[in-house]
Amino acid sequence: MAKMHSRRKGKSGSDRPLITENPSWVPLSATDIEGIVEKMARDGAGSARIGLVLRDQYGVPDVKLATGKTVSQIMKERDVYSSLPEDLSNLMRRAISLDAHLKSNPRDIANRRGLALTEAKIRRLERYYKGNGTLPATWKYSLKAAELMLK
Repeated sequence: MAKMHSRRKGKSGSDRPLITENPSWVPLSATDIEGIVEKMARDGAGSARIGLVLRDQYGVPDVKLATGKTVSQIMKERDVYSSLPEDLSNLMRRAISLDAHLKSNPRDIANRRGLALTEAKIRRLERYYKGNGTLPATWKYSLKAAELMLK
């Protein structure tokens, strides 16, 4: 998504170097990496977290170059991929925490707006994933259902 709250377009950040093969200094083989991905996914880590841990603790710069598959593809092959998309579940967790804060601080107007914006993002993602076929057409977001799903 482009920057919505500025007068210019674009995205920030650096670009990854263009390399087409796995570096020779990577210490793990493809089967070792897939085993680590499966273990971490069974422990409840998301694909983004798994990629960060592989990069920072195991010295694997790019899982796709090392194995030929993305972290999500490995998780789907090993049947440890969540039925709910990771970005949607993270937003739902944030909405739950904002709602809990609002219950104890009912006059916090800024967080009430933050909850409304977060729920709007959830509904946009819901529409996207229903059109994409990731979520069933009968799936509907509600705060109470999110609390039951994620806790």
